[in-house]
Amino acid sequence: MTISGRHFLQIPGPSNVPDTVLRAISMPTIDHRGPAFKELFSHVLTGMADIFGTSNQVVIYPATGTGAWEAALVNTLNPGDEILCYETGHFSSLWKTMAEKWGLKPTVIAGDWRTGADPQKIGEALAADSARRFKAVCVVHNETSTGVTSRIPEIRAAIDAADHPALFMVDTISSLGSVDYRHDEWRVDVTVSGSQKGLMLPPGLSFHAISDKALAAHEASSLPKSVWNWTEMLAAGRNGMTPYTPNTNILFGLKESLRLLNEEGLENVFARHIRFGEATRAAVETWGLEVLCTNESEHSPVLTAVVMPDGHDADELRKLILDRFDMSLGRAYPNSRGRSSGSATSATSTISPSPEPSRASRWDCSWRE
Repeated sequence: MTISGRHFLQIPGPSNVPDTVLRAISMPTIDHRGPAFKELFSHVLTGMADIFGTSNQVVIYPATGTGAWEAALVNTLNPGDEILCYETGHFSSLWKTMAEKWGLKPTVIAGDWRTGADPQKIGEALAADSARRFKAVCVVHNETSTGVTSRIPEIRAAIDAADHPALFMVDTISSLGSVDYRHDEWRVDVTVSGSQKGLMLPPGLSFHAISDKALAAHEASSLPKSVWNWTEMLAAGRNGMTPYTPNTNILFGLKESLRLLNEEGLENVFARHIRFGEATRAAVETWGLEVLCTNESEHSPVLTAVVMPDGHDADELRKLILDRFDMSLGRAYPNSRGRSSGSATSATSTISPSPEPSRASRWDCSWRE
């Protein structure tokens, strides 16, 4: 038996979309080559630069975050380039796999799926690279599959301490708009993000913030890029346009989601997520359960992974909750099937997997209180 009413979506993403954003998306479709679109697109480009914390022009693709991963690689690298990746969970592993498909050569620093990327290990790997073979360092800021954040400013400091010229690429798909992030201040070269989490939108848009150093690498890059090409995207964007058909109605939604974020104030948004995350972890510990993340300073404000006790299957729990309460919880990822469940706290709150097989599942909460 299910409970009637609106379906309660608590998966890692897409997250719940506020009603005002849904109404904005339902606006009549406009001419994407007309003045109304130019005004809309220029507005959201400026707004997204503020969210990223960059003074450079951002890129908006009609694609998912996975597309933005690929775009980051092909716009800056060359066939056979070596890159350094840190395994913090499922999505960091997928980025590595994508790099291999493009003929790149990733070196992976193995992680335990319970902690973030270790700045010291990254620094040591770069210091040992006397030939400067690594052309990029790829890190996930907020790992959706584990509820663990990585310390981006400390990783930047480790790269600097090694005096290494590698580009610094960061995935913020489950953190941007929910967790404090500063592209320019932290001197990230390419920041990747998507629309369906902290930006409170359906899937369908992805984003890049780009440093001047990354733009210089782009000029020398020889990987095929076609629809991802920064040169074409940036040139069109300077005129408030896109080189091909954009996702016009989701851009209406983006304008509204930016209004909501700015109305509350980003600092207040971040503080609310921290408060919800702390409350969630306190509840988990009171229940006698185990939070997956083991480093207090790396707890995600928006994703809380909870390890299910022995003898309990998270997939069965997820099915029971869907059947009885019409609530969707996120599925587990491959290395944690059935063992972990969780509680989320905000725009992209997730429950994430455990490093052991057969005990994982995850869920998400809506963005608004």
